[in-house]
Amino acid sequence: MSPLKIKKGATSHSAYNLRSTFGDEIERHTLAVIVENEPGVLARVIGLFSGRGYNIESLTVAETDHTGHLSRITVVTSGTPQVITQIKAQLGRIVTVHEVHDLTVEGPSVERELALFKVAGTGEHRIEAIRLADIFRANVVDSTLESFIFEITGTPEKIDAFADLMRPLGLQEVARTGVAALSRGPH
Repeated sequence: MSPLKIKKGATSHSAYNLRSTFGDEIERHTLAVIVENEPGVLARVIGLFSGRGYNIESLTVAETDHTGHLSRITVVTSGTPQVITQIKAQLGRIVTVHEVHDLTVEGPSVERELALFKVAGTGEHRIEAIRLADIFRANVVDSTLESFIFEITGTPEKIDAFADLMRPLGLQEVARTGVAALSRGPH
């Protein structure tokens, strides 16, 4: 998978402009970080990003090996190639970090996100919301006479597209898990 290029005129959402003076393009990268599952590890990883003004677009973390006490942190971030290299190097220096993988450059990967959408509406808006949910393969997980809660999984782009379509139909609230990602293949 090639890094997602962000248009040169796009603005950064971090505290600092990540574009270097050489005009490098800002790229979106998904990093998988295997860490010790102990108190303070997530704070150290997040501190690395906030202390240097790097933006985190998505963050998920969960224990993946109960016996080995390891957790997997999946971080989606953006920056110039130099910034991404620096982030990976600095993550690798944290004592409790076992591995850092850049899924964006290591080969094909699969990214998924779970989201819940509360949509309020009656009449035609209600019917249209159900029709669109069916097209997007979203499940109704709660229903009242005046609202639905839909559950949808897919790429972040699919989640964004569903949100865009639900806004005019009465979108009230959204909860997203953040990206979970794995590299494809046996390795």
